[in-house]
Amino acid sequence: MSTPAAASAAPSPFPRPLALALMCSMATLFAANHVAARVAFDDGAGLLLAILLRSGVAALALAVLVVLQRKSWRLPAGSGRWQLAVGLLVAVQSLCLYSAVARIPVVVALLLMNTMPIQLALLSWALGGPRPSGRAALIMGVILVGLVVVLDVPAWLGDPAAMGPGWLAGVGFGLAAAAAFAVALWITEHRLGEVGSTLRSLLTMLTVLVAMVAAGGLGLVPGGMALPQSLPGWMGLGLLALLYAVAFSTLFITVPRLDMARNAPAMNMEPVAALMLGYLVLGQALSPVQLVGGGIVLAGIVALGLSKRA
Repeated sequence: MSTPAAASAAPSPFPRPLALALMCSMATLFAANHVAARVAFDDGAGLLLAILLRSGVAALALAVLVVLQRKSWRLPAGSGRWQLAVGLLVAVQSLCLYSAVARIPVVVALLLMNTMPIQLALLSWALGGPRPSGRAALIMGVILVGLVVVLDVPAWLGDPAAMGPGWLAGVGFGLAAAAAFAVALWITEHRLGEVGSTLRSLLTMLTVLVAMVAAGGLGLVPGGMALPQSLPGWMGLGLLALLYAVAFSTLFITVPRLDMARNAPAMNMEPVAALMLGYLVLGQALSPVQLVGGGIVLAGIVALGLSKRA
């Protein structure tokens, strides 16, 4: 039983309207980071360069948090290899997601990334976890139907060339990003429970940083370190690093007071913000039918998140 002193030491949750406003703001910053990345990519910036900048600035911000919070830098015995695996998976996720953003509309890439809860539920079941309930399975089916609509699969099957040369690859990268992140989350939940969240995030970002430096040095991604060709591209690079670091750091500073169990579905504001910013900044627009499909996907994701907490 917790003592009164321990209870009083726990931070009190923010009022729910404030918590929801903060989470929607962070989701918008994450979406803006992806839009800024597309601006940089369209101006010739390399994928590895973008991930290096994003990971470097985020790692610096997290290192400051670890120092200020006086956290221990020591990992529990046996967790080192799992922490390394999570870092490498997040590196793959970052590379795949930015590869998707470079090829297909930002909102579509993020909707594909948001299939992660489905993939995580199926992975957990396959590895001995609880079987998804009938309600969850129905919601997952609805989400998949929405994805078929938003991806305009019938049009692609009818005339693949009309969708652009990067469409199929972009969809594949988006789904692969979700899969890599789902595995990373499973490892985090089942193998890294004793590692503090701030230290775990810092080590993850450092692993991503080192992996991208190694990939760049070995030339594994052709053109990955290419520089932007003009000022807008440089601004996109700077903004993607800044926006991600601010959102990521704010999330970890405030998460003890956000009551995530109730409010996590608010983070699904990210694809909505990406849709608006993609239209305003990039001129990307979905057809009315695709908008309906996106709405189905978002509604399903929110319902899935709420059903887990019911």
